[in-house]
Amino acid sequence: MAVVLSAARERALLFTLMALQFTVIVDFMIIMPLSSQLMAVFNIQPAQFGLLVSSYSLAAGISALIASAIADRFDRRNALIVTYAGLLLATLGCALANSYVALLIARIVAGFFGGVTGAVVLAIVGDIIPLQRRGHAMGIVMMAFSLAAVAGVPMGLYISNHFTWQAPFTFLVLVSLIVFAAIFIVVPHVRDHLTQARTNIIQSYIELFSVKNHWWGFITSSLIMFAGFMVIPYIAPTVVANVGLRDDTLPYIYLVGGAVTLISRPWIARLTDRYKPAKVLMFTTLASFVPIILVTQTLKTPLAAQLLFAALFFIFVSGRFIPCSALITASCEPRFRGRVMAFNSAVQNFGSGCAALVAGAIMVKAPSGEILHFDWVGYLACAVSLVAIYVAMKIKAVS
Repeated sequence: MAVVLSAARERALLFTLMALQFTVIVDFMIIMPLSSQLMAVFNIQPAQFGLLVSSYSLAAGISALIASAIADRFDRRNALIVTYAGLLLATLGCALANSYVALLIARIVAGFFGGVTGAVVLAIVGDIIPLQRRGHAMGIVMMAFSLAAVAGVPMGLYISNHFTWQAPFTFLVLVSLIVFAAIFIVVPHVRDHLTQARTNIIQSYIELFSVKNHWWGFITSSLIMFAGFMVIPYIAPTVVANVGLRDDTLPYIYLVGGAVTLISRPWIARLTDRYKPAKVLMFTTLASFVPIILVTQTLKTPLAAQLLFAALFFIFVSGRFIPCSALITASCEPRFRGRVMAFNSAVQNFGSGCAALVAGAIMVKAPSGEILHFDWVGYLACAVSLVAIYVAMKIKAVS
């Protein structure tokens, strides 16, 4: 029997899941602004720091691949509790790490559990929230991205600057404990999908990939992620090296970008409920070309102009994930949803990792310190996005 919640309980569930997603996203993002401190403390090179960042995504992708075969064999609530507990312990490991190797291991474990946790959250939303309200629900849950940009990154920088690099992880553990307690109170058991006959892992993958609609969804999701993460990781270093902004102005980019999405995400979510998600994805993607080109050009403009570019970038580039997520959850029957969302999480993680590698291979650092060919990356990101629009139009909503 399908889970039916009262309006109040549904709101409580969505905001709890949003808070959970906030901690997951901050856990992933917080390592990036700590780059200079970690390289100094552990006496490591940029390549070693890059391994700290990429290890999370790679581990998340691997765990999501495993989960895609077995995710629908468990109560969604129980799966969420186990994966979030693992992430919480890994974050504690980061806070207690006193060596590079210890921190690297903790990041790998965090990625392993963090990659699956997000997929379970989206599966819960897809199973409980009716299709006509799912876009709005996705918008609420995905506001975690905005809050992470507004509060997570700047607060992490502030705490680390006043205490130690471990302090942001310690604070995140405390917040996560509160969210963990809320899961037990608010999140209901979700077991409808358990009525399906169980199959072995190989058969499970055969079933998953036998549906063409799933393929279109996976390709769309990976392309949208690939296009975005060709640009996202390199915004901070290029505005410093190319535009000439100071390091201490970087938090303002995240603050402004996150703040505007607090308004834009609900608006895009309402559009997703009112119109076909594929059309909303097309609109937001085409609109995102403007800030992508502006951000990737070497425009030596004042901070105010860069903040405007960042605001537009956050609105449309991050806004694409709302209709995209609604498309993915609607592309599969409930009995496949856990596996679909888990595998989708895997292709997203691998897509973001490959995007950073491709963009990094295109760009070179000149003797002057300027990062060259970022504009090429922007053009390629737009081209990949056009392919994503074409593929998204082939997805059919089935639930």
